[in-house]
Amino acid sequence: MTATDRSLELINTAAQAAADKLAHDVIAYDVSDVLSITDAFLLASAPNDRQVKAIVDEIEERLLKDLGAKPVRREGDRESRWILLDYVDIVVHVQHSEERVFYALERLWKDCPELELPADAKATRGKAEEHARAQAAEADQEPGGAW
Repeated sequence: MTATDRSLELINTAAQAAADKLAHDVIAYDVSDVLSITDAFLLASAPNDRQVKAIVDEIEERLLKDLGAKPVRREGDRESRWILLDYVDIVVHVQHSEERVFYALERLWKDCPELELPADAKATRGKAEEHARAQAAEADQEPGGAW
């Protein structure tokens, strides 16, 4: 079984919304062959809690406005370190960069086919690493930064 056209439409809209809010490392997997509860997962991350929330809010708004889709469940709002949006057909995970590295969801789903995403979403690949390098370089430049 493969992801339905509706699932792909939801994934692509959500991926574009995430990219528009400067998400890092947006990727999607077709999990329909291994899970019966959903067709696809979308993963995205951001370097701070505020941006995680902004990405999630944009995804929710865009899916509702453009496709009339509302999540049946939203989890992780309180701390905004990992927010999950369950749309039944797809599940969206937006994580703080630290959680993304620690939980490494890509490792769990690496055997599932990766879904084609809009160009803007693909362009987010490697952004978390770039951001981490820039932060480290900035810390080295500050007086008393790196010990």
